[in-house]
Amino acid sequence: MTPIEFRRHIHRNPELSFAEHQTADFIFSALQSEGISCQRIAKTGVLAKIEGRGDIKRAVVLRADIDALSIQECTDLEYASQRVGVMHACGHDMHAAILFGVLQKLAKSTELEGTIFGLFQPGEECNPGGASQILAERPFDGYKVVAVIGNHVDSGLEVGQIGLCQGPFMASNDELRFYVRGRGGHGAMRDKLDDTVAAAAHIVTRINALNSSDLVLSIGKVQADGATNVIPGLVYMEGTMRTFDSALRKSIWEEITSLVSDVDRVFGTTTEVDINHGYPCVVNDGKLVEIAKKFAEQRYQAVELTRRYTAEDFGFYTEQYPSVFYRLGVGAAAGASHTSTFAPDERAIEVGIDFMAGLAIELK
Repeated sequence: MTPIEFRRHIHRNPELSFAEHQTADFIFSALQSEGISCQRIAKTGVLAKIEGRGDIKRAVVLRADIDALSIQECTDLEYASQRVGVMHACGHDMHAAILFGVLQKLAKSTELEGTIFGLFQPGEECNPGGASQILAERPFDGYKVVAVIGNHVDSGLEVGQIGLCQGPFMASNDELRFYVRGRGGHGAMRDKLDDTVAAAAHIVTRINALNSSDLVLSIGKVQADGATNVIPGLVYMEGTMRTFDSALRKSIWEEITSLVSDVDRVFGTTTEVDINHGYPCVVNDGKLVEIAKKFAEQRYQAVELTRRYTAEDFGFYTEQYPSVFYRLGVGAAAGASHTSTFAPDERAIEVGIDFMAGLAIELK
């Protein structure tokens, strides 16, 4: 099976986060047909292993995510999604195909030293993140992991471009939820009610005031089921928090709780704050980035990227092991990811295979 055939099968049969049962079965079967040792992990993930010569306890981990999104595909591709409302709109099918091709290549390599792990990871698109579940099973205990390598397709780069960033690259993400409760009532009888709507508005205003060059806070959903003359007893809100600084992240959790208490004292409301701690920041190892940059320049075009406020559960790996996460160009014609018409240029698959396989051998 070619990597393109592999990719098209997965694209045609997408599955949502933590429900990638058929996808994992397909990957497992495809690896076995290539004679590559593999096992199931984190229920809907697959972990492959190839041992080279020399010290097999020295390992490089190659990671690809495999989950899809709740989007109805609107392309005219012959291999378009056959599942209503589900689509590989973020390129995870490309990531999986690249990793499959890399493992095919490395399984035949005479240059490989140590051990290569090929990790097909479920559940990148939502908390708690499949990476956290993978690591909870401690699959790399007993190995010296010298690098975890991951990539993500990027329509902001052309095919043949590799995007790299030193240090903090992608932000941590936390989900914020607020339940503002009080005595609802007739809007004309304010002395007999607690204005939950006004309290919620103050919370939004004060949270927005915390935004800075190192911190993004946004409230994207507000539900107040009242009327022109009715103040509801509950206002529900949710939003997101992004930062690159772990200390700032923790201090803002405390700041949010404090400012909500201040608002409650003024309005007589009682607000429950639920902060769902999500992915940590993706921090690229400086030495690995330099090696990857030099290697990219030998074959393709290395592009220096700046940090971005989007998040990736790859951050869990960067907390534990030296890691590098890069962007792989798929061409502007692919359109924006997370949209119904996203269609990456499949020529990027061969570039991705060549670069990841070569980098893995380079880091042996």
